[in-house]
Amino acid sequence: MRAVRVGICGLGTVGGGTFNVLKRNAEEIERRAGRGIEVAQIALRSRNPQCEIGDTPITNDVFEVANNPDVDVVIELIGGYTVARDLVLKAIDNGKHVVTANKALIAVHGNEIFARAREKGVIVAFEAAVAGGIPVIKAIREGLAGNRINWLVGIINGTGNFILSEMREKGRAFDDVLKEAQALGYAEADPTFDVEGIDAAHKLTILASIAFGIPLQFDKAYTEGITQLTTADVGYAEALGYRIKHLGVARRTEEGIELRVHPTLIPADCLIANVNGVMNAVMVNGDAAGSTLYYGAGAGMEPTASSVVADLVDVVRALTTDPENRVPHLAFQPEALSDHPILPIEACESAYYLRIHAKDHPGVLAQVASILSARGINIESIMQKEAEEQDGLVPMILVTHRVREAQINEAIAALEALEGVTGKVVRIRVEQLN
Repeated sequence: MRAVRVGICGLGTVGGGTFNVLKRNAEEIERRAGRGIEVAQIALRSRNPQCEIGDTPITNDVFEVANNPDVDVVIELIGGYTVARDLVLKAIDNGKHVVTANKALIAVHGNEIFARAREKGVIVAFEAAVAGGIPVIKAIREGLAGNRINWLVGIINGTGNFILSEMREKGRAFDDVLKEAQALGYAEADPTFDVEGIDAAHKLTILASIAFGIPLQFDKAYTEGITQLTTADVGYAEALGYRIKHLGVARRTEEGIELRVHPTLIPADCLIANVNGVMNAVMVNGDAAGSTLYYGAGAGMEPTASSVVADLVDVVRALTTDPENRVPHLAFQPEALSDHPILPIEACESAYYLRIHAKDHPGVLAQVASILSARGINIESIMQKEAEEQDGLVPMILVTHRVREAQINEAIAALEALEGVTGKVVRIRVEQLN
């Protein structure tokens, strides 16, 4: 049986890792896939010094790969929304299977891409689009197929996790750690996608669709970044028995699906709270399996290449399978996707950490408690620090019980209007993960 021929589009970090893994582990991969896999063509802008591509044909035109009759599978590793979308759709129209690590492409254009793939009877595989080398998509889509997924949470951006880990462990300021992350190559020159939660929201959108059987709806995901977090909040959270993580949260409720990325306090003794540095982790709660945790490298040359090659092996194994009987792209049969709505953030429910700067006057705490009580918000714990030397204000830290976001918004507005409260109230959501 002839080898399956692949075209790699993009020979950067992940593309170079994919080429190297295919070459180094060729014999092992063939034993697993049942057929050999060879790289028939590479589209690249510049040579990758970490790859010895030998006499493999190269081009600087990615569409040449999509149109190459000798290519069976196109591996899209160029990133972005526009050219990548056109490339993938062209490959599909030409009857080629596709493997991609492009989370933005899948989160934004996945519904269109999967519909076109079903029409043409080809596979679009995207394990590497979420959490790098962690096979979490396969775990949810196949390993937990017997479960009704209740919720999932994830640390799915290594840059943000590195920053928060350094802030907690070394007491460093956000801006200082961000500069180091950029120097180390963990963060881009423009770190917006990482620190504002957009990258994590792309990934969470994909995970939620697979977990709950809903269409991809990135535009409805709530995102909040970590740029406003201070070492004071990190320290107060620690004193209360929590860690702050930039968490993606997807939860099924009777009213709809919560889909949100934001800084979150989670109990310090929880496994996922102890995922540090650039590592990723996803915790999934199913009705039968309970809570399971998937941990590993969320990015990097060969960890991500591991997932790309695993997808490629799955494609090769499925080449002779009736398209109607393949594993569905989003885990559920296309005609069985649910119209369960995505909830606006105001309708989501959480506990809250509130930090209030109060004047050192009698009765302020009683006023704060009264405002919360009037809106049905119960206090779980309270911590009041000494007045700060610079301005004489007293930091007041509260953790509430679970309540709807709309109620806490009303309470915060009322708190900020108090004469005894100065400045904005800091609000961070709290999840117990139980």
